[in-house]
Amino acid sequence: MNTKIPCTVFFFVMLTGLGCYGQERRNKHYPTNQAPLLALPYTPLPLGAIKPRGMMLEMLDRQRTGLTGHLDSAYRLVCGPDNGWLGGTGDGWERGPYWIDGLIPLAYLLDDKILKEKAQAWIEWSIKNQRDDGYFGPVPLQEGYTVIKGTQQDNREDWWPKMVMLKALQQYYSATGDKRVLGLMTNYFRYMLAKLPGQPLDRWTYWGAQRGGDNLAIVYWLYNITKDNSLLQLGELIHKQTFNWTQIFTDNTLRKLNPLPNLHCVNVAQGLKEPVIYYQQSKDKRHRDAVREGLSAIRDTHGFVNGMYGADEHMHGNNPTQGSELCSAVEMMFSFESILPITGDVYYGDYLEKIAYNVLPTQISDDFMRKQYFQQVNQVLITNEGRNFFNDNNGHLVFGTTSGYPCCVTNMHQAWPKFVQNLWYATSDNGVAALVYGESEVTVKVADGREVKIVEETSYPFKDEISFTIQTERPIKFPFHLRVPQWCKSPVIKINGEKSEVPIRNGVAVIDRTWNEKDNVALTLPMEFSTSVWYNGSIGIERGPLVFALRIKEEWVEVKKEGFDDTYWEVRPKSSWNYSLARKDVEERNFEVSLRDELASYPWNSENAPIVVKARGYKVANWTIVNGQTGMLPSPGGPSEQVKDTESVEIELIPYGCSTLRISQFPVLR
Repeated sequence: MNTKIPCTVFFFVMLTGLGCYGQERRNKHYPTNQAPLLALPYTPLPLGAIKPRGMMLEMLDRQRTGLTGHLDSAYRLVCGPDNGWLGGTGDGWERGPYWIDGLIPLAYLLDDKILKEKAQAWIEWSIKNQRDDGYFGPVPLQEGYTVIKGTQQDNREDWWPKMVMLKALQQYYSATGDKRVLGLMTNYFRYMLAKLPGQPLDRWTYWGAQRGGDNLAIVYWLYNITKDNSLLQLGELIHKQTFNWTQIFTDNTLRKLNPLPNLHCVNVAQGLKEPVIYYQQSKDKRHRDAVREGLSAIRDTHGFVNGMYGADEHMHGNNPTQGSELCSAVEMMFSFESILPITGDVYYGDYLEKIAYNVLPTQISDDFMRKQYFQQVNQVLITNEGRNFFNDNNGHLVFGTTSGYPCCVTNMHQAWPKFVQNLWYATSDNGVAALVYGESEVTVKVADGREVKIVEETSYPFKDEISFTIQTERPIKFPFHLRVPQWCKSPVIKINGEKSEVPIRNGVAVIDRTWNEKDNVALTLPMEFSTSVWYNGSIGIERGPLVFALRIKEEWVEVKKEGFDDTYWEVRPKSSWNYSLARKDVEERNFEVSLRDELASYPWNSENAPIVVKARGYKVANWTIVNGQTGMLPSPGGPSEQVKDTESVEIELIPYGCSTLRISQFPVLR
């Protein structure tokens, strides 16, 4: 590289994504991969080291006052004191552990005593009721018990729900250091090693085999603490019994249309991590590279502009009226959070932000009390009626608490807390990395083990400026890693107000210097418009990390219907939605951006949208609502009479995450 570099700062290139740097170094201060596992370029920090600020804190506060903090009373049938994970005769499968897997990080990120106490009851029951043979969790009930409505009793010994509780226990240990967790896991994994040959992961349900990557990740985590070699043996066995995602992601199964692949949407989202998790032990690049290929295949045949895919239970193509499940978004985020520190590939940081800042906020109500089981990319009517989904039962599109299957209302709680927990990492060169951006602060051990604090202030993803301020008692030298998103062409880094020419390769620059109290790094990521082509020639519009959608006026109606345990909300359009764009406007980016000076603490609704983009739209006469959703997307080569008006009208686009009703994949007819 011939780029001129100031003598006061040394920038060097991070090549972890190609396995060229950091593969032999290991962080000294935090539990990280131990030989023979692959050395991690980035190591997750203990729960509590990162604190949310600004919008991140607002999101977690809404969870605290919403369902995450009160699911035991709002959904007592499943998460109340009769739950099997508390020794009761109620649900003994995945739903209670799902809630705890989100409640624990929320409790410790907010340092909330009440939430900690709620979570502790579940932790204590699991630890204190482990059997002598190592099994933990609910046991099969005796004949004659009363089945509680809405619960699952038959599969209490299933391997799958244990995987969720293991994730919760791992986080609890990370926050508290309670060594009883290590004992429980050690005994349980010995039980697994003995039982799996005769009772494989798919013994009770196929979820266990398709989601084995979650189990494998905890096995490796425990190995890094205890160095018990039998865990590596168990790792090989779990991988062997896990569904072969490496093959599925690389053999074009996901590109098949007739018939569509018989793959469940959430299994795909969770399966994304498995090849890379196992790559830590195999060190076979096939496993590392399979995930990128799989995501490419998903995009080609099932993908949407928002980063999700058509799968209203099973994979269902890329028509923008197909549904995508909330659990898929939540688990996709966790997969990317798992993959990023192993590979160092910032592609996953970009993708993680895309789901978090577009898909996640629109699928959960502002007060965090209701959710959509499915959402649509082109969504103009939210009602309890059948649509072209593989599963249309029980109000899957409406905003409800118990509408849809109970998995989403119990699983959605992990998304924002784990996102906050993955904003920062320790590095293999004993520095610190900001690989995902959101307002926060981190206290981290660097260099020889001294702690420093870094405060991140930003209105990202709406604004392009991110400020980092160092707090240290005395000067200290350590490397500071910064991710540059792939969508950003001209990043600017300033140190204490002075611009520095930074060589960027593979999306990461590392600033290695001596830092002093109140040193500041200002990162600017200029956001430009980009467009992409999707189903039937439709066009998606993006700017930086945000996807944009047509602003549609909304009418919310609360509905009480027999057969539902509580009320739900339907949403109907109060303004026109059937607009096309002109090809010239798309090609020349004829979009006018208006950005609010002051952002609302909660930006994720149409009223508070921080950005409004004005564009020209043309009404399409024969594009109407059919069976509760937009009719067939007009073809770009269709007859000119599809366009109702020859004169354009001004339309407004807002961030996808701020929309409820929307068009985000537009026909282009002129």
